[in-house]
Amino acid sequence: MRNILAWTGLTLMIVAFVWMQRTSKPRLAQSTMAQPSAGPGPFAVVVLDPGHGGQDSGAMCGGMLEKDLTLDVAKRVDRLLQSEGIATVMTRVGDSYVSLADRATFANRVSDCIFVSIHFNEDNRPVSSGVETYYAAHQITPGSLGATWLPFLWHALSESPNAESQSLAGFIQEALVARTKAPDRGVKPDQFFVIANVMSPAVLIEGGFLTNTDDISKLASDDYREQIAAAISEGILRYRDATKQRQSTLAVTGRGKR
Repeated sequence: MRNILAWTGLTLMIVAFVWMQRTSKPRLAQSTMAQPSAGPGPFAVVVLDPGHGGQDSGAMCGGMLEKDLTLDVAKRVDRLLQSEGIATVMTRVGDSYVSLADRATFANRVSDCIFVSIHFNEDNRPVSSGVETYYAAHQITPGSLGATWLPFLWHALSESPNAESQSLAGFIQEALVARTKAPDRGVKPDQFFVIANVMSPAVLIEGGFLTNTDDISKLASDDYREQIAAAISEGILRYRDATKQRQSTLAVTGRGKR
């Protein structure tokens, strides 16, 4: 009897928690929609996610805070993408706290988008330096929204990485290394909550180490942060063009088989 009551209680808790996540409406920090480019494309909107914010400072070194750097770079990317006619939204535009769950939930409510989360690194070893870009090793799949809020229900995640997320990460990492000349730490799979729980192509960028003196000196420069933003924008554009070309090739091939 105790076991039955315990399982009933747990089931009710799970149902209530999932219901709250589905019905809660995180307030959009800002909608900065540009007019989308003419013609169909692989995505209509880029969701930019400046990491941390508010009481969550992220990594810090002296007076340099990760939350300030992420917002600065995200705003630069926002401006660059809009100049290319790409619609954008941001999960925050000021020094406000937004939970990881709210960031992911919001992204899942934006139709036909890609999700780019911007961060900066820290490490116990001061020699660690460079840039890296992550995609989720296992990402939530359409139809399973809500299941991954609970670790023991992670079977609802995809069995293999999202190929589009992996491709997007590759283009952005390549552009980051080319523009910043920073050490290439590669494209890596990892189960960061904010990208694992987004259904659209999603990546997380680490733009340098706040525990490395060389990286810190570079990140203090407006010009260097502009290069990081330009690289992220360039990677997104290259992903868009490559995906569009691939879709066009598949369409032609499909028509040829009729």
